[in-house]
Amino acid sequence: MLFGRFKDRIPAPEEALKGREEPQYAVPERHTVLGTPLLGPYPEGLEIADFGMGCFWGAERVFWKTEGVFTTLVGYQGGSTPHPTYEEVCSGLTGHAEVVRVVYDPAKVSYETLLRRFWESHDPTQGFRQGNDMGTQYRSAVYTHSSAQAAAAEASRAAYQQVLTASGHGEITTEILPAADRPFYPAEGYHQQYLDKNPAGYCGIGGTGVACPVGIASAGD
Repeated sequence: MLFGRFKDRIPAPEEALKGREEPQYAVPERHTVLGTPLLGPYPEGLEIADFGMGCFWGAERVFWKTEGVFTTLVGYQGGSTPHPTYEEVCSGLTGHAEVVRVVYDPAKVSYETLLRRFWESHDPTQGFRQGNDMGTQYRSAVYTHSSAQAAAAEASRAAYQQVLTASGHGEITTEILPAADRPFYPAEGYHQQYLDKNPAGYCGIGGTGVACPVGIASAGD
């Protein structure tokens, strides 16, 4: 009954599961594809971007294949329950979205290019679902780490809305919010680089087929 209540709305903090002070599981040390640390420390000069775009298995693969990305990891963000488990997130009772964290070198790939990958790799108009995946954890989201990221994300959303509208699509439902107020909790080890470990595994990623305007990306990207 409670599960059904929160398939189509995010629970208020007082309605969410209480969670715990420490995680219940360990996260692998290194990326299975890139060989880089998942949790850091990261080399100086790298930046972090967080994206929710449906099931995080396929979302992570989009970014680990992007040149200039140092490492990726999946987790839970945007909810109220500290250190949730996958089962708790799927219940809808934590308020979290499934998210991929992208650690990247801004000298090699711009944040605007990452945004373009984000917009084009899922359908940001579907609300609390992505394809056949239903629930608030599959919502479209960008959690920003600076005022520059926030401005770029807002500008790209406006630009993409124009081309989506022209192509007959609906309104973008993506939430753009500061990451500082929304802790990122790494997911269980078996979720990390899932599609590298399971090449024939489920991937719910699928875009609208509408290209994001080139103008939001840096020249040459």
